Amino acid sequence: MSIARKRTIALLHGVNLDMLGDRDPEHYGVIKLGELESEVVAEARRYDMICHTFQTNHEGELVEKIHEYRKRVDGMLINPGAWTHYSYAIHDALELVVAPVMEVHLSDVAGRKEEWRRHSVISDVCDITISGKGVKGYFEAIRWLVARFKEQG
Repeated sequence: MSIARKRTIALLHGVNLDMLGDRDPEHYGVIKLGELESEVVAEARRYDMICHTFQTNHEGELVEKIHEYRKRVDGMLINPGAWTHYSYAIHDALELVVAPVMEVHLSDVAGRKEEWRRHSVISDVCDITISGKGVKGYFEAIRWLVARFKEQG
């Protein structure tokens, strides 16, 4: 008799996301990072998944965490913060991830006032990008992943 293993996902947050709730609530909302992570972990649990969380303000640490999880998780949700717009190191690390990668942003990246904030250098190595839906965007990413698991059988 085989025992099915629980699917595991990683939720990775980059630079300045530890300041959620304090930083520009108009774009990012008032939720704190710990609250956001708790809600995403609970949502993953609803689908019988384990969710590991990580946040850093150091680009190399995020790259190392991606490397650590690249073959160990069944899905990766990532919001790199400002690194979204210029970090080819994170782009290249994400290329190595075996599992589906979901880029998620609280704010509407494409609708931002600053030109440089409208472009993501990681989108082309992500399976899906969800932007501008707040916390619900993370839930949408999890549902997308669950649907993909069902398609794969």
